[in-house]
Amino acid sequence: MMRMKIASAGSGVLVGTVFWVAGPGAQAQPPVPRPPAAQPVATSTSEDTTPLSVPTDLLVAHPAGLTADQVSTRAAGTSWSAKASMEAIRGAAARVDEAWTGFLPRLSGVAKYTRLSGFTPNSITFPSTTADFTLNGAMGTITTMAQTIPGSAIAPIFLDNYLLQGTLTVPISDYFLRIDQNYTSATHSEEAARWDMVAARTTSGANGQVAFYTWLRARGAVIVAVQAVNDQRTHLRDARNQFSVGNASKADVLRAETAVASADLALERAKNLSDLSEKQVRVAIHAPDDEALVPGEVLDTPLPPAQGNMQQMSLEAKSARPEIKSADANAAAARDQAAVARAGRFPVISGFADGIVASPHPRYFPATTDVKATWDLGAQLTWSPNDFLAANGSVTDAESRAAQTEANKNVLRDNIDIEVTQDFQAVKEADFAIESSGRELTSAEEAYRVARELFNNGRGTSTTLTDAETDLTRARLDLLNAKADARIARIRLDHALGRDVH
Repeated sequence: MMRMKIASAGSGVLVGTVFWVAGPGAQAQPPVPRPPAAQPVATSTSEDTTPLSVPTDLLVAHPAGLTADQVSTRAAGTSWSAKASMEAIRGAAARVDEAWTGFLPRLSGVAKYTRLSGFTPNSITFPSTTADFTLNGAMGTITTMAQTIPGSAIAPIFLDNYLLQGTLTVPISDYFLRIDQNYTSATHSEEAARWDMVAARTTSGANGQVAFYTWLRARGAVIVAVQAVNDQRTHLRDARNQFSVGNASKADVLRAETAVASADLALERAKNLSDLSEKQVRVAIHAPDDEALVPGEVLDTPLPPAQGNMQQMSLEAKSARPEIKSADANAAAARDQAAVARAGRFPVISGFADGIVASPHPRYFPATTDVKATWDLGAQLTWSPNDFLAANGSVTDAESRAAQTEANKNVLRDNIDIEVTQDFQAVKEADFAIESSGRELTSAEEAYRVARELFNNGRGTSTTLTDAETDLTRARLDLLNAKADARIARIRLDHALGRDVH
């Protein structure tokens, strides 16, 4: 009895793990024409032993239905994570433009008006003097009187002052030590952002395909659950017939009724999981509610055998995966930032040129209200011990971040090695499972037929028939899961190898 309950309940839950990632709300594809609606799967009480109609149309490929490739394209194109990555690219491109401006000489200007407060400047007094002289042999003396000259007469006061000054600064040393390295770092960061967007798109596309095949698996599980209900109802009808002629006990009938109730519950769970899986596909591709989702391919299509060399596949993955390329670009950007920090240890040499138009002009004496223009050229060297000490800390910090980025890249490479190995083994295991599950289903169907004949002829027990029904349901699910797993394993292997990068 326990084996019968577990097997019946398992028909609704052994349909695999649903794995999906949602994407952004980009414009959806044109709706797929809605086919004629399939008849709903009906259930009834355990008193009814009429077989249910098996909804085989759940796994029928429709000409205008969805395929895994279509789901991948739409999921990648509407991925919210890809949308976020695109915004990160826009920000990185802006930082590149900002870094490019560092190559240009810095031009600055000042336009200034100043109103001075009035005041009386100090007067200057010239003392009296006496001087002797001889002219044409005649002696004489000149005496000058003391004289006071007002300060405003020597330095006139202008309360309104105007100044227009332009300055051009050329960072000579920064061209060699900072600007080029900073610009290169920004371009590497932009490159990393672009590879991050590619990684987001490919991941969303692969997860969309996984969600699609998980949806087909769930629809197939509904068919298996209906078949399990029909088997249990047939068993119940046979048990009642055998009980009526004295070849079975009341306990056999009750066990059969319990199995029917358990199978009905498993069917309801399978239908709920199928609806949930469809919702996840709809969210992954952001399909509108009025778009009918029907499969455009089936799980019975033969798959090419898994072939490959692990060493070659590992090299292929490391050369194609966008995550590796992004890590390389980030590492290069970190090294360039360390070089920029290193420049803080050295003096800064710059050249400058000024053009000044003023009234009154500070370089003219005595000052007048006339507008005068002057210019100057020069060069300067600045350095501070404080900058040197601060640069040492900045260099260490930048170099540590560069080393950390390199280490994380190597961790990623190791993880890719393991991922490729696991996914390749999963492909081979799923292919083997399809072949072995096919043999399992053939044997289980024959065992069920024989057990039912023996039970109806009074030569077999109800327990034996229940075991055969359990084995048959498990074999159907095993084959269904193997077909879905084989396709999902190939999707994940292609993603691990970077073959889905466009």
